[in-house]
Amino acid sequence: MSDSGEKLENSTDAASLKRAELKSQEIEAAIDKDPSKFRVLTGDRPTGALHLGHYFGTIKNRVTIQQRGVETWILIADYQVITDREGTGPIRERVLNMLADYLACGLDPEKTTIFTHSAVPAANQLMLPFLSLVTEAELHRNPTVKAELEASERPMSGLLLTYPVHQAADILFCKANLVPVGKDQLPHLEQARVISDRFERVFRRKSSLEHRVFPRPEGLLSGDGALILGLDGEKMSKSRGNTVELGMTGDETAKLIKRAKTDAERQITYDPENRPEVSNLLRLAGLASGQDPRTLAEEIGDQGAGKLKQVLTEALDAALSPIRARRAELLADPGYLWQVLERGNQRANEVADQTLAEVRQAMNMVY
Repeated sequence: MSDSGEKLENSTDAASLKRAELKSQEIEAAIDKDPSKFRVLTGDRPTGALHLGHYFGTIKNRVTIQQRGVETWILIADYQVITDREGTGPIRERVLNMLADYLACGLDPEKTTIFTHSAVPAANQLMLPFLSLVTEAELHRNPTVKAELEASERPMSGLLLTYPVHQAADILFCKANLVPVGKDQLPHLEQARVISDRFERVFRRKSSLEHRVFPRPEGLLSGDGALILGLDGEKMSKSRGNTVELGMTGDETAKLIKRAKTDAERQITYDPENRPEVSNLLRLAGLASGQDPRTLAEEIGDQGAGKLKQVLTEALDAALSPIRARRAELLADPGYLWQVLERGNQRANEVADQTLAEVRQAMNMVY
């Protein structure tokens, strides 16, 4: 496991990040030429309601990828809810609401496979051979694992320690070769590549299989939507109560925006470094309206924070109204939503069973 080509490195250093950015640009061009070459895997943990951070940071991008013709797989990661907590909470309700949000935002179940962890046992069974391919030291070095441990008051669970391996199983079971990621998620993707390469070296090359079992997944870096903050100017977080949930009404959204943090200057300018709170509201308005936040700042000028919040409220209302209406329709028919999930789970199981069969063949474990 110490081969230089398979060494797990820190993907967040400047050189690695630059390589990831250049690779993302190459992938974008390749998608334009032939989207059929790619299969995307991404998803969310159903720990609470989806909010603007999810919508602008990931979901809009998923809809775009789907519309570009890329085969898209969306995981509702119910098992991963318990990586850093003692229980799942109202998990069934959260899964249903997450599915409604996905569909309301434009994900099409006829084009996109939406499924849950717990319903695909063959995918989770990959954890066993994958864990044999990584060291404890590598798991402890993962930046996300370290950050989660520092933020938690609980002792580290085995599931939290092996979280990157579980994510690798999510990616590799369906043979996804493309994963939309933020910069902080690059180490997880690198772990999946390392596991893919080590499985190839340790098992597949010694078997009768002619081709790799698993691809080497690449990262597609998220855009500016991933940079938005909460309404208080801090990191957007459900626990901080600084988010606008997709399921909120227009009135609820307007009340939250009225309380959003700004500053004492009346002249509105876009200056993320020196005026993060004002700039964040401008960025949100820009994402919602499709306008440059600098242009919005110039138009608002000396009309102050009140005008800024009005512009943001109107932009969000225009962007979210169709989503709210569609979401209400979907939640009024839960039977349809469960059917969508059942079909997605069935498709995921078919692929997972086939992959596990290949894994067992590569490991000489077909009896």
